[in-house]
This record gives sequence, C-alpha cells and structure tokens, in this order.
Amino acid sequence: MKAHQLDLFSQPGAKPKEEAKAHEPEPLASPAPLSANSSLEAAITAYHEQMKKQNLSKHTIQAFGGDLNLFHKHVGANVPINTISSETIVRYLNWLKYERGVPCSPKSYQRRLTTLKVFFAWLKQTQVINDDPAAPIAHVPVTPPLPEVLYSSQVTKLLDHARSLRDAEKSDARPFLLATLVISTGIKKSEVMALRLTDIDSSDSQQGVLYIRYDEAKKRFKERKLKLPPEFIETLPRYIEHYHPREHLFECTARNLEYVLADLAQATGLGDTVSFESLRWTCALQDYEKGMADDLIRQKLGLSKITWETDSERLKRLASKPL
Repeated sequence: MKAHQLDLFSQPGAKPKEEAKAHEPEPLASPAPLSANSSLEAAITAYHEQMKKQNLSKHTIQAFGGDLNLFHKHVGANVPINTISSETIVRYLNWLKYERGVPCSPKSYQRRLTTLKVFFAWLKQTQVINDDPAAPIAHVPVTPPLPEVLYSSQVTKLLDHARSLRDAEKSDARPFLLATLVISTGIKKSEVMALRLTDIDSSDSQQGVLYIRYDEAKKRFKERKLKLPPEFIETLPRYIEHYHPREHLFECTARNLEYVLADLAQATGLGDTVSFESLRWTCALQDYEKGMADDLIRQKLGLSKITWETDSERLKRLASKPL
C-alpha cells in the first residue's frame, strides 16, 4: 500500500467538533479487513473509512487523521499493529512533549492522546487486536504555566516611574506612552509595531480611540476598536515632538522597545514581570477584576474562541492566585 493514501488526512491542528462521537467508535457492519499482523498504515486507512461510515464531519476526520499520520511517521508506516505496545505510545508522547522540537500545546497533546485511545479501542472492539496498548495510559491534565503579570501596586510603581521620565527636564515620553498603551489596550507586540499614526483618533482628549487593523483577509477577525486613556492622548504630542514619527507610531525595532521595558523593569525592581506579554496579561487581569464579560475581554485581546478556551482558564487562575 502506497504512503500517498494517507494524504486523505490534512490540517492536523483542526479542532474535532464531534470528538465525543469519535470517543465511541461503532463496529463495522462486517469485520474489519485487517489482522493483527497488518501494518499501521493499513489500519489507519481502514479507520479513515470507519470514520466516514460514522458520518463524522470532515474537520473531525482531518483532525484525527492528522494525529494518526504524525504517530505513523514517528513509529513507522509498516510496523505491524500487534507490535505496538504501551511503551511505544509512551515514547511517542514523550517525543511530542520534549524531543520533537515543535511546541505542543496542552490541548494538542491531550487530543493526540485521545486519538490514539480511540483508534486502538476500535481495533480491539473489532477484534483485530487482543489487547489495547493505549488503554493503560492515563489522561494527565497538562496545565500551562501562569504568565507573569503586574498587580495593582506594581502597575502604579511602573507608571509613576515612566511618568517621571516623561516629566523630567530631559524628557522622554516614550516609556510612559508604551507602557500605558499596552496596559490599557492589551495589544500584542506585533500589533504595537504595526500601529500607524492614522490608527489613533485623539480628537477627543477624554476618549481617545485606537484602531487595530490587519491587511490579511484571514486575520480580519482580529480587527477592533479600543479605548485609550486620557493620559495617553495627553502624552502623544510630546512623544511626537521628540521622536518625529512619520507613518508608524514607533519607528524603531521591536528590540528597541523591549529595551525600553527592560530599563523600566530594572529601575523599578520589577524584573521579568515587565514585558509585552506580561503587560498584555496585566490588562486582561485588570479588566477581569473590574467585571468585564469574558467574551468582551476575548474580543479586546483579539483572540479566537478556540484560543480563549485555554486563556480564559489561565486568567481565572491568575485572578484567584494569592498576592
């Protein structure tokens, strides 16, 4: 059997919307044309046909198929299925987490383990194999680490110092403008770098507006309109007078702005808690603690509903974390 048959599967990162159905594979109407000595590739091809008979969505088939493709590429397409042991699967899972060299999110890891459990359960249910090698492997929740954030007193300390730099005799408004921008809007580093002067509406000094825009059509869902605090609008002319930006708000490299935040961190003793990512999460935490609805926070951060499933849980854990 040629390997190109596995091209039936694609988009391994797709979310299986009907995963619950796939957790209960139905036996084929007739015995599967497989034996314990059949190759892993043949078994995967047969399982693909089984999923189609269950009328699962194409997204589910693509997701499960992509996961099985990854497994067969690691283990070997021609390996007889009765030689695949629990140890084989554990080694594969360790490779996913520690050796592959490609980040594997907790959600992807759990889904790939689920795929193997469903696949081998089906092989046992159809009496192709006598023992299920995936059955003994437990689902261990993989909890992503909490991001660094600044709490209220730390935010005050940071902004006070940045404000003092803005108001000093040798004024530098950039640290305050940058810190205030990210803490109040929660935008990403890439979005900060893409900001044009025309994306800022400062006509109302008490209610400035920021527009996040994307040129790529597939990213248009991330476009949004965000409020800017009065002190940002007040500081903007002083920043422009000093740095003379022509098109983009920050006409320097992202590394330059990282240095700005690092200098603020060093001056205030806040260490690693001052970065684009930590200030973005600080914004989300502040909004959450003020009672903003979850979906409004998601929209403000420009996140998809799938990504938000994980990040919302992390946010709630941050809010419950003792100071």
